[in-house]
Amino acid sequence: MINRVGQIDPVAGGRTMNDKPGPKYKRVYDTLRKRLQDGYYSVGTRLPTEDALATTFEVSRVTVRRSLDMLVSEGYLVARQGSGYLVDTLSPPSSTCLTSFTDSVLKEGREPGARLIDITFFDGDAPEAVHDMLGKSLVRIRRLRTVDGEPKMLVNTWLPTARVAGITAEDFPETGQDQSILRVLSGRFGLEWSRACETIRSCVASDEIGTFLQVPVQTPLLVQACTAFDDEQGTVFFEEVFRNTPITFNLGGSRRQEQLS
Repeated sequence: MINRVGQIDPVAGGRTMNDKPGPKYKRVYDTLRKRLQDGYYSVGTRLPTEDALATTFEVSRVTVRRSLDMLVSEGYLVARQGSGYLVDTLSPPSSTCLTSFTDSVLKEGREPGARLIDITFFDGDAPEAVHDMLGKSLVRIRRLRTVDGEPKMLVNTWLPTARVAGITAEDFPETGQDQSILRVLSGRFGLEWSRACETIRSCVASDEIGTFLQVPVQTPLLVQACTAFDDEQGTVFFEEVFRNTPITFNLGGSRRQEQLS
């Protein structure tokens, strides 16, 4: 559910902060972060004022401000003088490859798109390197990512079939902020990851890739490979992205208290 600018949303489950265990600032933070991850607020919208949130959660403004500052430090929000707190992203990255393409494009004021090409199941006949990482029974989700209708990336996402039981084409919106596969995997299938390993190499477009990306055969491309892991070091998914767009690295950042799941 998307929250309109300035709208005060109810406390989850109709419970007040006094009904929940733990420090009040952490309870406010947990509730707001969950709503951000679930897409309750849209990228670029303004959160309710500190006064409104204090009233909603039945806590002081100081408590609310501490919770909001934590969300700013984690990358979810930006604080603007005179404008309050704006939603910067719904998926703060733990590495470059886990940056939400959808959020990045929306922040630029452009229109992201995601055309599902196919969902293919493999039982021992996928590339050997993928089987070595993820096991025998796998599913590959192939999507074409666009910006303002122009193809920019061909994305192959591989997962163990057991992790996405019941997966269908209806799980993958082609428009709006929910098209992000990071949100599909975490929201629809409850997958969690805590870190990722990323590699980048160059290649040239094959006939098939060139057709999807609408570039001539042999056009130089970047290939971004991302392997996501959970807290037990198990591989959650592997993604290979063929891009005809540059990759921007931001090596700055602040210490995060918790990783997005």
